[in-house]
Amino acid sequence: MDKDDQQPKALACYGVWLPEQQNMLLRFVEGRPLSWVTCRFLDWVCQRLEQKGKRVWALVWDNASWHISQQVQTWIDKHNKKVKQMGGVRIIVCRLPVKSPWLNRAANRPIEPKWLHGKRAVVEPGGKPSKEELIERVYHHYDCQKAEPFAQKTA
Repeated sequence: MDKDDQQPKALACYGVWLPEQQNMLLRFVEGRPLSWVTCRFLDWVCQRLEQKGKRVWALVWDNASWHISQQVQTWIDKHNKKVKQMGGVRIIVCRLPVKSPWLNRAANRPIEPKWLHGKRAVVEPGGKPSKEELIERVYHHYDCQKAEPFAQKTA
């Protein structure tokens, strides 16, 4: 890796597959997926789902550290209490058991093959697209509405 390379070393893409609409909601953030970004993403998705008239979101996910952190669990609890009082989209978290790869396959988690096909579609052998080019390719591949990337927190 060239030490003068100004591109970020990591670019996270958060996504939710909405089977009823046959589309995805995507948001990017420079850097690794972290709890505070996960909370912002969950809030953003809830706003979009509420606009579509949804009241409950069954969220199936694995045990990635940014899914199971105390910060994310607390945010979901507070969010659901607020929804109970004021309305909105309640989140029901359905965690996959640890060490159960058979549950992560296509039939059970339809987003996984979407991610796999997407990764294959946007990369090119021997090439390294810029951040902007990669983001553009991902949105184009999934044919979904572009959203402003989450800003990285600064100290």
